[in-house]
Amino acid sequence: MAKTSTVKQLCVFCGSKPGNGPAYTEAATALGHAIGKRNMNLTYGGSSMGLMGTVADAVLEAGGKVTGVIPEVLFDHEHDHPGITRLITVKNMHQRKEVMSSLSDGFIALPGGFGTFEELLEAVTWSQLKIHDKPIGILDIEGYYGFLAAFIEHAIETGFINPKHRHLFRIDDSPDSLLDQIEHWTPAGNNKP
Repeated sequence: MAKTSTVKQLCVFCGSKPGNGPAYTEAATALGHAIGKRNMNLTYGGSSMGLMGTVADAVLEAGGKVTGVIPEVLFDHEHDHPGITRLITVKNMHQRKEVMSSLSDGFIALPGGFGTFEELLEAVTWSQLKIHDKPIGILDIEGYYGFLAAFIEHAIETGFINPKHRHLFRIDDSPDSLLDQIEHWTPAGNNKP
């Protein structure tokens, strides 16, 4: 008998900018449509701009529900999305990440900047420390995360990351393939630091 996915609410970390070139927006749209078609719902940063707005719009178009979490300090910069199902306003970035994590059964990172990197790496760190055992995926559009993957391999080779922690997340360039891996996630075993 096939295992039923426990991922019903997926947190997506991504940029409030669209990036240079259409591939980023196209992939964010494809991911959003795939999330909605799989009867998953989205938790994200609450913005109507960039890849954030794109993925939220696509989930809504595909019949999913969208929860945005936006800190007061970014209200004027990121332009909250008026069409989403639910918007939660928090005091600061720390509360944003805490709420997004608590609402979600798994994480996917699309391309983004410093905030996206920080959110992704915190989710990976929390998995390493066994604070959660939720699936983590990286959608690698046009090799965007290739340097990060190489840097992580370098950190393993130089003894700063245990090789067994290489499998705390999955990297794929296909939204559907990555979601398949998220839905059939098996925690990486004994993830002691």
